[in-house]
Amino acid sequence: MSDTNEPAAGTQQQQPAMNILVQYIKDLSFENPNAPATLRPSQQQPQLDINVNVSATKHEDGQFEVTLSLEAKAVSNGMAMFAVELVYCSIFRIQGIPEEHMHPFVLIECPRMLFPFARQIISDCTRNGGFPPLMIDPIDFAALYRQNMAQGNTQSLN
Repeated sequence: MSDTNEPAAGTQQQQPAMNILVQYIKDLSFENPNAPATLRPSQQQPQLDINVNVSATKHEDGQFEVTLSLEAKAVSNGMAMFAVELVYCSIFRIQGIPEEHMHPFVLIECPRMLFPFARQIISDCTRNGGFPPLMIDPIDFAALYRQNMAQGNTQSLN
């Protein structure tokens, strides 16, 4: 009798693994259309509109390009203060995940790994644009995935 936890011969099972191979900004835009008027102190809090989108494209050898798109717009007194758009991407190598779990894994876990980096870029961008840093609240990517699935916004990983 063996005391090891190794699989029996011929039943080699690959352990789940996710590696970030590269991260990069694909597109970044910051607009401050009404400066310097919007940079003056104001007692009114601006109205913020933040949109998030996640997509993925399958490549060879278990690699996926995952794209996290963030858009934030601020309006005060009917005047646009700023608009920032970021398309932040990464190439992930994913192994050992059953095919039936790959779709939610790629569209939930991968953007969860990317979000802190994208959040920092948005924060730095708004601060460098003359505004207080915009710290986007953490995003529940599992809830976003479920919402998109319920709305029929499914994306195949081709």
